[in-house]
Order: sequence, then C-alpha cells, then structure tokens
Amino acid sequence: MNRCLVGLTATLFLALTVRAEEPKLLLINGGFEEVAEAPGVGKDGGKYGSWMLRGSPRVPAQWTLSGHFGGELSVMSEGAPEGKLFLRIQAGAEREAHIHQLCPAIKSGGYYNVSLRYRGGPVLIRAYEYIEEGKSPRIETIATGSATDLNGEWRRIEGLYYPPRTIKVSMVAAAAAGCVADIDDFRAWQDEARTTAAAQGWLNARDYGASGSMFETTAAATADSNEIVVKDVGDFKVNQWVSVSKCNVRYERATLSGPKSPYGSQQPLGNALDMRGYDGSQGSWFVYMLEIESDMPHTFRWSDDLVKGYKWTATKVPITWDWQKLSHGIEVKFNKRDLAPGHLICFHARDQLVTKIERIEGAKLILKDKANRTVTDAVVRHSDTVALQTAINHATGQRKNVFVPNGAYRLTHGMTVRNGDIRIEGESGVNTVMDITEGTGPVFNLYGGTEVTIRNFRMIGHTPMAEMPGSFQTSSGYMYWACAQKSCNAVSMNATERILIENVHAEHMASEAFYCQGPCRVGKAEPAAYTKSLTFLRCSVTDCAANAFNNNDLSENTCVLYCRIDGAGWHAYEGPARFIKLIGNYVRNAGPFTVGDCSSRPEWLHELGCGQAIVADNVFEGCDGRNGGVYLGHGPTQVTIANNLFINYNGPAIRVSSDCCRSGDMAARSSFPTRNVVVKGNIIDLTYPGEKPATRWGIDVSASDVIVADNQVYVRGEADPRAYGIRISEPARNVTVHDNLIRNCTQGVCTTRAASAIRKVIDPVSFLETRLPLEWATSHCYRGWDLMWTSGANKDKVARLDSFDAATTAFKLAKPCDMKVGDQFEIIPPDGANWNIHSNTITGCKQPVILDSYGSNTSFFRDNIVTRGGATGVQQAIHVAGRFNMIGNQVCGFDEDGSAALLLSPDRAGRDYKNLFRENVFQDCANVVKEATEGIWKSSITDGNILIDCGNGEKGAKREK
Repeated sequence: MNRCLVGLTATLFLALTVRAEEPKLLLINGGFEEVAEAPGVGKDGGKYGSWMLRGSPRVPAQWTLSGHFGGELSVMSEGAPEGKLFLRIQAGAEREAHIHQLCPAIKSGGYYNVSLRYRGGPVLIRAYEYIEEGKSPRIETIATGSATDLNGEWRRIEGLYYPPRTIKVSMVAAAAAGCVADIDDFRAWQDEARTTAAAQGWLNARDYGASGSMFETTAAATADSNEIVVKDVGDFKVNQWVSVSKCNVRYERATLSGPKSPYGSQQPLGNALDMRGYDGSQGSWFVYMLEIESDMPHTFRWSDDLVKGYKWTATKVPITWDWQKLSHGIEVKFNKRDLAPGHLICFHARDQLVTKIERIEGAKLILKDKANRTVTDAVVRHSDTVALQTAINHATGQRKNVFVPNGAYRLTHGMTVRNGDIRIEGESGVNTVMDITEGTGPVFNLYGGTEVTIRNFRMIGHTPMAEMPGSFQTSSGYMYWACAQKSCNAVSMNATERILIENVHAEHMASEAFYCQGPCRVGKAEPAAYTKSLTFLRCSVTDCAANAFNNNDLSENTCVLYCRIDGAGWHAYEGPARFIKLIGNYVRNAGPFTVGDCSSRPEWLHELGCGQAIVADNVFEGCDGRNGGVYLGHGPTQVTIANNLFINYNGPAIRVSSDCCRSGDMAARSSFPTRNVVVKGNIIDLTYPGEKPATRWGIDVSASDVIVADNQVYVRGEADPRAYGIRISEPARNVTVHDNLIRNCTQGVCTTRAASAIRKVIDPVSFLETRLPLEWATSHCYRGWDLMWTSGANKDKVARLDSFDAATTAFKLAKPCDMKVGDQFEIIPPDGANWNIHSNTITGCKQPVILDSYGSNTSFFRDNIVTRGGATGVQQAIHVAGRFNMIGNQVCGFDEDGSAALLLSPDRAGRDYKNLFRENVFQDCANVVKEATEGIWKSSITDGNILIDCGNGEKGAKREK
C-alpha cells in the first residue's frame, strides 16, 4: 500500500480504537430543555409567523423556526428520552417543517457526526449550506429516519456530515411533509479520526455515501409512484443513489448530425424525428442509428446494434412521413423534410430509473423520482456515481485527495475531475472496481488542472472485442466510428498539465480505454493549459473494443511503461504526441503501436515535428491479424524502434510507412510521410502455429532517412509461404539496411517500386495523383525525379518532374504531356537514392533477394551472405531488375537443377545497364547468371568475381527461357 495510505489507515485505527474523551457537542440546547416565549403569542399558543404554536407560547431557545418551512410546534413535557422536554412538530401537507441553528464551529474540511432521537415521522437531518453571501442556502440531507409509531419507542438516526466550502452552516431538524414527529437530543460533534485523516490530505469516498456494493435485488414498481417494494432491502441506505431497471422508459442523447462530417456537426434532435413504443422486452438499452441514404426519393437505413459487423439492420427503407416500425416496439416518424444523404439521427432507448432513496419503510423504498411504467421484476442496484463525484468535488475544492476502499462501485456515468491538483487512489488494483457496464463516458474525465494521479483501480465497461461497433462511410462520404454513440472508457484527459495513471486495469471498454485530447504547442506559442507529461505505469487493457492507449493530440511526454495489452480492437497505442516512450510493454491480440497518425500538414510541424518516439523493450505475441506490431505513418519523425521481441507473430511486425492516405481514401491525402527512423536490435519470430496464417512482413520500409540494423527476422522450421523478411520500397531515399539475419522466409530482402495514378489534370504540365508521399517542404520535393508511364497514351515513356508544391500537393512536369485521369505511372529516383544494403545474412528463403525497383547509382547491395540453407525449389538467389551495385557478396549453395546465383532483368525504364558486379564470391551454384534479356551481364562491370564449384562462368552466362 502507498505510504500515505498506510499513514492514513494507521491514523484511523488509532483514533477509532483508543478511548477518547467525550466529544464536544456543537449544538446549543440540543435537548430542547431551555425554552423561551415567542413574542406576541398568547399563553395557550397561537400564530407565530408561518408556525402555529400549540398549548403555550414556548419555543426552544437558540433555535430558529424556519419561515419558509413552517408547521405546528408543541413543547412536550412527558415521556422525553433525554431530560424533561422534547418537541412535537407537524408539517403541512405540501412542505416539510424545519427548525435550525447556526453552527459556527462546523467548517469545511472537517467531518461531523450528527444524531437525533425521534418517533413518528419520517424525520430528516439536513444542513443549510450558505455558499455565497446574500443568496439562499443549499439544502443538504444528512440522514433520514423512516416512520414509526408516534406513541411507540424512540429511535435514533445518525449521519456523517462533511461540509463543502461554505460561508456558514446551519443544522436542521425536519418533519416530512404531511407528517408529525417527536424529536429530542439533537447532537453534532466533530469526528476527530476522519478530520485528522482529512487534515493529512485524504477524503474517504465511503464517507460520502459510496457503497462499493454489488448487492442487487428485485422490486415491484408502479407507474407514477416513487415507491418500490423490494424483495430484500439488503445494504441499501437512505440518501444512497440506485438504479431501477425496466420501470422508466425514456429516450435520451437524441441528436442530428451531418450531412457533412458527423463530427463537429452534432446538434439536438429537436422535432426532426419522433419516437415511441419502446417495450424493453429484449433488453434495457438500445442505441438506434438512422442515416439518410437518398433524397430522391427519401430513403434511410437503420441499425439497433451500432452496425456491428459493418451490417445495417435494414437499408433503403422508404420514408413515409408517418409512423414506421423499427424493433423492440420502437416506431419513428420523420418530420424534417429537408433531410439530405449523410444526415445521421441517433437516440438511446432505455428503461432505467436512476434516483436517490429518500426513505426506507420496511420493504418499501421511497425514491426521489417516480417510475413511469408498472413492472414486477425490476432490478435494483447501487449507483455510486453521485457519491464519488461529491467526494471528488470536495477534494478538489479543498485541495485534498480521495481514497476509495475496496469494493465494486457501479456507475451510471463517469466522474469529472475539473481543474484538479489531486490524487484519486483505490485500495487495490484488483479489488477496487469501477463498474460502468450500465453507463457511458469515461470513469474519470480530467479537464485542466496542474497535476492528477489516478492509481489502483480495476475498471469494467460494457463492450468486449467480440461486440465491437463498426465504422462506416456515410452516404455523403464521411467516415464515422459508431462506438462514439455508446462509449465507455477508463480515463479521458484534456489539458491537465501532469498526469500519472498507475496500476489501473481496464476491460471491455467500447471506446479508447485511455484517451487524451486537448490543446498543444504550436511552434513557439504555448496554450494557456496543455498536457506536458502523461504517464501510464503498470496498467493493463484487456478485451476492449477500440484503442488501448490513444493520445489524439500533440501534447508532450506521453509514456506507456510496463503495461499489458491483451485484446484491443484497434490500436494498442495511437497518436501524434511528441516525445513518446513506449517501453517494456506486453502486447497480444491487438492492433499496432501506431506512432504519428497526424492527419494534417500545418506549417509549424516543420519546426517541432510530431510523433518523436522511443519504442523499446516490448514483447508482441501472437497477433491475430489486426495489423499489430509497430506502425509509423502520417508524419512521425525521429523515432527509434529497438530491442523488441515478436513471438509467434501473425501480422506485420514493423512498418515504417510513407503513406499519406487516410482510411484508404486516395483523395483524402493530408499528411506528411515518416522520416528519420532507426530500427535496431529487434527479434521477430514470424512462426505462426494457428489455423489462419496471414501474409506478414518482418520489417517494411517505404520512408526516407531510415536505418535498419542488427535485427533478426525468421521462421522456425521450414520456410513459411506467407512470411516475408525485410522490404524497402521507393520512393524512400537514404536507407541503410545492415547486419540483419533473415531466415526461412518466402522473401528475404525485397525492394519494390512506387506506383501512382493521375487523380486530376490541372493543365498540360500539372496534375494531382493518388498515392505518392506528400513530401515535407524541407525535403527534395521530387525535383529532378522521373516518372515512368505504365498505362495510357504515354505508356513506356519517361517524363521529368520539375517540382512538387507541398501546399497544393500538385506535381509539375518539365514539359507538357497528354495525360488523363487514371493514367498510371511509377516514380524513379534520381541518382542519389542512397540505398545501402550491406552485411546481412539471408538463408533458407524461397526468394532470398529481390531487387525489383528502379534504384540508382547510389543503390548498393554489398558484403551480404546469401545461402540456400534448407530451402528447396529456389530459382535464384538474387533477382536484379534495376540499377544496383553488387559488391563483395557471398552467394552459396544454390545448386539445384536450373537454379542460379543471379537472375538479371532489364531496366523497366530502358536505361543502359551500368551496374557493378564486383568481387562477389559464388560457390556451389548450378549457374552463376541467368538473363531475362541477353546482354545484361555483358553490359555491366563484372570485375573480380570468384566462382567456386559453379556451373556456367561469367562469360558463359545462360539466358533464362
């Protein structure tokens, strides 16, 4: 346990167990033994303000009879449980009757016990809290006593009071509306143990009414009544909040968005749609989504399961402008006549009553709110949201912390921590449970503040991976992720400066389990508040439908350290934040650590960049095809991926991507490519023992300024036809791949070309295209590059690029060209591509080396060891189909019939071969060279090669049939 909590526990123990002196009572004349005569009232009583005094003009000294909550008062002298006198109070039919006393000794930050003797009733102990000078007080209920026999035995009610920041407090004794009660012996005294603990900086959530109880029972509820009869009262108490299922049909969170992007266009539904009829027969909570598909004529599609499996319940339903049936009794009627494709209507149909227990009478709970439906099998559960929120509010206002004891706390929605400097700590990361299965939003929502720590909690949501909501494209072409409609997550953060989330464990979260979004630095300008440090330490995410960790802004110093992720439907981590550290984590059955994902290209990124990261010492096990591993894309720069382990992996392990397309939409290309990356020391086991092996690369690089070194990529046993080693793709420049070990893959080292197509012709020399990286303004911007037309009127011709405009994303040719939308081409780097593939070992692969890209005079394959190992049916060791220089390589063991050390194919752009093949050693090869076109070897520079026990020699190159 934390040291502070140990101290807190010890303080409470000593204070509660050591026999203390009789506490000092804070109410004067709490036994009502002292009386005074009310002025202007006769000896037999009479009217006194809003009160009627019965039998005498006597009133209790030091006490005030409320002018607003009037009633009848008698001072009784026979049968008092304490002293000689007691009071009998009768309230009017419409309103409670109050007597109160100002209590200057009660101050914020203290804990106070209160008690009252009574019979009859019900009675209440309340407090008038004067928050602002000159304004009416807030009335807080401290305790409630249920009705008893007015002539029967006396009972005692007790409560614990913890005032907020107030100017002054009055204590109140009250009789319920329409009731008569006897009261006596009203006491208030400070709880020294709890006050001492609070003085040390801690408030206990249980003291604020949080039950931490999973107890539930069934009940009968009646429409238009606030009374329910429960099978078992259990541990329910007055003033606790509860949820009662099936008895309160309601429609909430009804919104209209679109027809453009659903994000940012959401507004209240208003009268655009009416709904009725929800019967709750098949569940207590359904979210309905209705989207306009067409307005000629009007049709819509709808779903009651958040488009799970990307399937709508019904599509192309004609709008009749009258009542139309959906499901579960729901009928809807469209009223808004100007609905257009892409308009999205959402609403929740629920039957849950969330309210407070005001009184308990036997098996009857009297609630603050009424049911609107008669049922006999409602389920009554605790709802701890209000109590926890109250504790947090008090702690925030008093600059204290909150301690949450072990228990299961059911939430109907999450808590907000606003402008906090606070620690919220559970007693145990196992047994302090926040259960939001019946609620929406984050368990803790952090807004602003200097420093917040959330520690030692287990948090349970309502949506596992198997029930993951779908995403879809609206009928107007915008993407939408349906989990936003029924969201729950562990912690959300916005503009809190320093955050520590430690030993917090989330499961079944519908949205991002841990989510940060807020302002950030823009160049040298700092916002008034933003996140400067965000650390997740020893946390876990299990079986969640969306991201595990998501920093969706460019805040700074996000660290995910020594966490466990076992099941995340989207990304294990995602975000463009700056100075990220993803270290020492375990990831299984999840999407990738996605670094970058910055979907815009503001100018200030050239100054500060985004996605700077260290991804190190993690273990990735058994990816189930969700594109796991590590993915760099959409703008990250200055990234190290080091010393990670990939075990039994069934997905791409490490991807360093130059892709600028978003969600597969080639027209929505709005991001910068990745750059300045080091991939080193990773061990990638692509062996997959499962039933559905996927195509997978160990390391896939298409970005510039990348070093790939000292990695192992392998398959245990025979080569796997779906496992691939290292791929380097144009138009990357400045790529070094060295000292890697690749074995038993289909392809060992492979290079590929960069293809694209015309998306829009601007003029005879200018165009927009579909796939090329939208380069940084500080990069080469494609000046001097060539493109090779692969379709259209210019097929097989080469054109020179003059420039690329990083702002408009338009390419400009050096000379006019007859081009059309859809014409395809490949991009050719200038002579300075600067690829250096050296000192690697490739063995046991079906296609050991494929150099099938345009290359350049500075593209080298040198000092590598390439052996056949245990692979069979290998056609050639190295296939060269571009401009590469092969120097000092050792090629050995390709001795099967028809096999060769080299296969040479002509340059696709028609350039003369000027490749160097020098000082290579070819040993035990059936053939040294095969040529797809005769003369390639002859036109190359082939000095100093050594042949040992090979078939044909250098001058006897055999042309491949």
